[in-house]
Amino acid sequence: MTHDGPADHLEQNRRYWDDEAAAWHGPLARDHWSQVEPRWGLWATPESQVSVLPDGIAGMRTIELGCGTAYVSAWLARAGAHPVGIDLSEKQLATAHTMQAEFGIDFPLVLGNAEKVPYEENTFGLAISEYGASLWCDPYQWIPEAARLLAPGGQLVFMRYSPLFALCVPPEGPASTTLSRRQFGLNGLDKGNHVEFILPHGEMLRLLRSCGFVVEDLIEIQAPQSAHQDYAEVSAGWAQQWPSEEIWKARLTG
Repeated sequence: MTHDGPADHLEQNRRYWDDEAAAWHGPLARDHWSQVEPRWGLWATPESQVSVLPDGIAGMRTIELGCGTAYVSAWLARAGAHPVGIDLSEKQLATAHTMQAEFGIDFPLVLGNAEKVPYEENTFGLAISEYGASLWCDPYQWIPEAARLLAPGGQLVFMRYSPLFALCVPPEGPASTTLSRRQFGLNGLDKGNHVEFILPHGEMLRLLRSCGFVVEDLIEIQAPQSAHQDYAEVSAGWAQQWPSEEIWKARLTG
């Protein structure tokens, strides 16, 4: 398997989150941290509908790869887990520290790269990413790293854009009903001021298997009929007909 994503994607994405995205993402942190039930992704899909979090999470050591403002780790902590969050954006982690103080939830936050995590192998029972490493890091780097960090039988759960959505988004404007780019070479999409990684399904399956994972589920998310918010890249109407995002669940063998 080969890939040809931009060599400087980490620096591009760090600048994007520190200089631009933190300004609009930070205000959302409090809303996410205050949620009683986890709600995932663009369409706030409830945990009761998709069961992202594994059973028996109380007491489990977990790591959130590309944690941003770390609300997912906060949800894990409320469920009794012992989370660690890692992210390369100082501004995102600063917001996470503010939220920890406000909500009284404390866990380690690490400034670093999810493609090379400063923890020993076989350390965690769950590695999780909701539009963190799953979108912003090279999967040929972060997925093997997740496998290294997980104990045998540990679970990898991640949410990302769907490949179909990526194929239908033109350089300008929202997703359409027309394919706007080729599927081959989809990994490492240069969006001008940042880089996104969205492997097609076949390539993702082969990568996960090569790292010792068995895929247990792939959930393609449909926007609910009650969704009224549109995003710059996708409308609720589009996502009610085709999946704009998906959740992968895999388990490390051995």
